[in-house]
Amino acid sequence: MNILIIDGQGGRLGKQLVEKCMALKGEKDTVYAVGTNAIATANMLKADPDEAATGENAIVVCARKADVICGPVGIVIADAMNGEVTPAAALAVGQADARRILIPVNRCDTVVAGVKGSLGELADEAAALVFEKITGREGDPL
Repeated sequence: MNILIIDGQGGRLGKQLVEKCMALKGEKDTVYAVGTNAIATANMLKADPDEAATGENAIVVCARKADVICGPVGIVIADAMNGEVTPAAALAVGQADARRILIPVNRCDTVVAGVKGSLGELADEAAALVFEKITGREGDPL
């Protein structure tokens, strides 16, 4: 299973997601970390993903081969994250033949009503959903 984590800005959420997914993955699973900028990628690299890259084309290419895509909700909104998510990147994520697990981060003029909990709690919930997808089992692995 190919798990793609996408993040921008400082990459803090992406780093948390990579850490959690690396801890949950099986030996045949691959975790890809793609940042919309070099700082986000550098921070996600600290969590030691299997593969990492930066930029629009990396998102487009990795989205084509992903089984699961996880990141903030802005990765499907053109020009989100202060313009870091290009229209082509948002389209690639939106059209990918993958399960998208989006974290409702209320930033950059996008507000998801009803969102409760800290960023860490939201990352835990997202990692549990990735675990369900890659194992076929429900439950909280953490």
